[in-house]
Amino acid sequence: MESAAGMKVGKGQMAQEPGETEARARQTRKPGPTLKAEHGGIVVLDFGGQYTQLIARRVREQGVFSAILPCTTSLDEVRRLEPTGIILSGGPSSVYDKEAPKCDPAVLRMGVPVLGICYGMQWIAKEMGGRVEPAERREYGPAQLTLEKPESELFKDFPSHMKIWNSHGDNVLELPEGFHATGRTSNAIAAAENPVRKIFAVQFHPEVNHTDKGTEILRNFLFSVCQAEPKWSGAAFVEETVEAIRRKVGTHRAICGLSGGVDSTVAAVLVDRAMGDRLTNIFVNTGLLRKNEFEHTLEMYRERLGLHVVGVDASEHFLEKLAGVSDPERKRKIIGEEFIHVFAAEAEKLQKGAARGDIKFLVQGTLYPDVIESISVKGPSATIKTHHNVGGLPEKMPFGLIEPLRDLFKDEVRKIGKDLGLPEEILVKHPFPGPGLAVRLLGEVRRKDLATLREADAIVVEEIRRAGLYERVWQAFAVLLPVRSVGVMGDGRTYGLTVAVRVVQSDDAMTADWVKLPGEVLERISTRIVNEVPGVTRVVYDVSSKPPSTIEWE
Repeated sequence: MESAAGMKVGKGQMAQEPGETEARARQTRKPGPTLKAEHGGIVVLDFGGQYTQLIARRVREQGVFSAILPCTTSLDEVRRLEPTGIILSGGPSSVYDKEAPKCDPAVLRMGVPVLGICYGMQWIAKEMGGRVEPAERREYGPAQLTLEKPESELFKDFPSHMKIWNSHGDNVLELPEGFHATGRTSNAIAAAENPVRKIFAVQFHPEVNHTDKGTEILRNFLFSVCQAEPKWSGAAFVEETVEAIRRKVGTHRAICGLSGGVDSTVAAVLVDRAMGDRLTNIFVNTGLLRKNEFEHTLEMYRERLGLHVVGVDASEHFLEKLAGVSDPERKRKIIGEEFIHVFAAEAEKLQKGAARGDIKFLVQGTLYPDVIESISVKGPSATIKTHHNVGGLPEKMPFGLIEPLRDLFKDEVRKIGKDLGLPEEILVKHPFPGPGLAVRLLGEVRRKDLATLREADAIVVEEIRRAGLYERVWQAFAVLLPVRSVGVMGDGRTYGLTVAVRVVQSDDAMTADWVKLPGEVLERISTRIVNEVPGVTRVVYDVSSKPPSTIEWE
């Protein structure tokens, strides 16, 4: 999720970027369908698997809605989604562990097809009377699958041998009554089914690219077995979401915090279609934005998108609060707290002014991963994960929430944005940290250093664009280091500043690789920065991957 300050939030996994857990507000989220296109899809019951979200995305790529629920979800809640099929995810546990996650066995008797993947297969086998034991030879990574029942609906017209991807330490040694094996590796039963009860299971992971014909396996389950309808589309989502917002807000007003990023922008445009000028957006200049970003973004929002936006230039306020502060944690904390104060003050002005107390809703760019990760697979007794609410707005603010993107993944948000006619520059815009340039300027935040960093950063982005690489990399930016080094410019010696250039490739920011830029691109970047940015005499390139490094330097 993108908060109003542009902070990325809601990631509860390893190696988060610094500052992602500041200024949090506690929420319990209860997923469920609100749109017609969300009924009749697939429910993915999560046993804690690392690929659960990937399963759901693969289903949606086929035009079928998918919802991820904890494995502890009640049968009534599962039925409420009216699924045409159920997928049981993988997970890190053994089915014989004392605290092994379980779901209601009645799921297997609902009368809809079930596909168990990895742990899901083991749980089915144990629950229905089969035998699961620790494997003598664990299977991690690639393996060869030999099909035994080519007439199986999952493997129809497949070759007899194919490469698959495994990640398990337990094996199913004996299948339950009514099941037969449909595929094996040299070490274990790899696929099985009970075609009468429409229960299917695979020990490998069809959702990962390393498995041959993995997408075809899932397609066969969706369309041949479940008879699902491919009715999940961007157009249907936009139409139904706009109508749902209209019903929810009635004649009241709403506010939205904009960051300039894709999530908050798409959310604002969707709500604007439903509410028009009854939605007021707030865009705050913290003084830590990139070169000309405040003015350019305001112009785009107002002139090109037609949004009602209040621009708040609070740069002097933020920079005064940051004076003398060099510790990165303190910088982030100050920025987060001050943003809350500025946003809350603007909201109060609006409420007392033209809105006349009629602002009843707050728009947020919450995405589906935030919803999923706020619910524990261990059940309702576990601690609910906390998330930002527009940078951590105080809970006393009397607004209901509008979260129009809460059922979407990031790539789906970009597609929706394209359907809504958003400018390409928004759709492909690189992520930008919530604390802005404060975490790319190591040490104390000074106005002069900010000006230096802005110029260097603009050159990096310009040259990456010129090389045709901007849309092919995850992020490209400059970092100003608190390091001076000796140089020679003209006939004199200098003792100048050092700029680090960071360009990374990633799919989700959880891991990232440094990009091997062509030498001529690096040369142009370095030459321009040294020649065009006063005070800089040295440029270095960051060749660290995440992990162990983070993408941002602070």
